[in-house]
Amino acid sequence: MLKTEPSAFLKVATYNIHKGVQGVGPARRLEIHNLGLAIEQLDADIVCLQEVRKVHRREEKYFKHWPELPQAEFLAPPGYEAIYKTNAFTRHGEHGNALLSRWPVVSHRHEDISDHRFEQRGLLHVEIQVGDSHSPNPGHEARDASLALPLNVHVIVVHLGLIPASRVRQVAQLHHYIDREVPQDSPLLVAGDFNDWGTRISKMMRQKNLNEWSGAQQLTYPSRLPLVQLDHVYARGLLPVNQMVPHGKIWRRMSDHLPLVAQFDR
Repeated sequence: MLKTEPSAFLKVATYNIHKGVQGVGPARRLEIHNLGLAIEQLDADIVCLQEVRKVHRREEKYFKHWPELPQAEFLAPPGYEAIYKTNAFTRHGEHGNALLSRWPVVSHRHEDISDHRFEQRGLLHVEIQVGDSHSPNPGHEARDASLALPLNVHVIVVHLGLIPASRVRQVAQLHHYIDREVPQDSPLLVAGDFNDWGTRISKMMRQKNLNEWSGAQQLTYPSRLPLVQLDHVYARGLLPVNQMVPHGKIWRRMSDHLPLVAQFDR
């Protein structure tokens, strides 16, 4: 199991799972079962997922062991609540963003942030009560006494577009959404695949006081030979204290991205 810093109040992972399948054509392989084991090993309080399938009729027929449950529910460790919202409808099914939470979910909603007709994109907004007066969801214990004090945390999961100008407009939409839907004094996390090979999006996020851990970059893409950090967890009202990326052969096989794990203090 991956270790958590003792002082960390909240551990958050973001992971683009590439729809649970790797490879193309007859050589493609089903990785969703390995992903389920991997997500449990991350031991994160909140797991933000992108490219998650709800259903895909062609793959269900092709793979003998395709899960009967939608992928978000299948990947949720015991005791976690799974929230999924569709971003894109395709010929054979649909896919979108998901969030898995160790703590109780207060509310959730979805907003379309598509910038053009060739890419269907959306954001998933989930409000979570962290550290309520009871234990976390069944099978988990509070990390320390500070979790006895409840704190509602807003989490937004995003997967931005491939075109640079589209990403800029989508971040502007994200900012408008935050101004409208998230109370200014509430802790906020924005996590996901930002698809940005430069620093423009990070600068735009900082303009809204959304910051990430300031240490060395943690390269997440492509998983076989990571060159860039496309995946981020930004925070407002929480202090970033660390982030890491797991490495190894199994992590390289499961998706074209590596997961990013970030830790925060109150």
